[in-house]
Amino acid sequence: MAKAERGPRERMVFSAAQLIRRDGVASTGMREVAVTAAAPRGSLQHYFPGGKTQLVDEAVGWAGGYAADRVARFLASLPEPTPSGLFAAMVRQWTDEYEAAGFAGGCPVAAATVDCAESVPSTRKAASAAFATWTGAVARALTGMGVPEERAGALATLMISSLEGAIVLARADQDVRALTTVARELGPVLDAAVRKPDGSPAGDDTGASPKAVKLWLGRGCPGGRRQRFRRT
Repeated sequence: MAKAERGPRERMVFSAAQLIRRDGVASTGMREVAVTAAAPRGSLQHYFPGGKTQLVDEAVGWAGGYAADRVARFLASLPEPTPSGLFAAMVRQWTDEYEAAGFAGGCPVAAATVDCAESVPSTRKAASAAFATWTGAVARALTGMGVPEERAGALATLMISSLEGAIVLARADQDVRALTTVARELGPVLDAAVRKPDGSPAGDDTGASPKAVKLWLGRGCPGGRRQRFRRT
């Protein structure tokens, strides 16, 4: 849904998520949300009778759904879907943002968790549900690429927790190195979990080489001339 097509309520949820990912929950004010969303201030009480807590919880839920929906889009962009290719694409959205616009923004779900996990139970639950939604989408994608179901959930958790940690390090360092590192190091581990057509483990012969991951994370990929992961 393009921003121009959103109604006032949807715009406010979206704007809250964007402000939270940049400033955190405590520094995100209702007035600022309304201004950013180009919505009448009086509409906040109309759409969010539960006040800021309700708005934050819905913004967190929106972010979890957005991240889950992106998984299918990442897969569609891969000429030959692989677990390492999916993870590289998940990382690439962040390296692209940071290289183009700086390191101001992070994950709104993580930001809300840090700010509210102990003080606002409903927000903690919303964050937990958002991560579960995202993890479930990644796990299903892994299963579809041949990862055994009993491992898919654990690997999805590994991917998301590694990505979230790398985002924090990248923002602290003002450098994407942590992001490119997790993509490079986890790629072979993820691909090794895929079972061969005969049902046997793939082993390490399907792992993306560091050079292949670099090609994915470099400018022009996906969409460049060399996109398939292969041993070099």
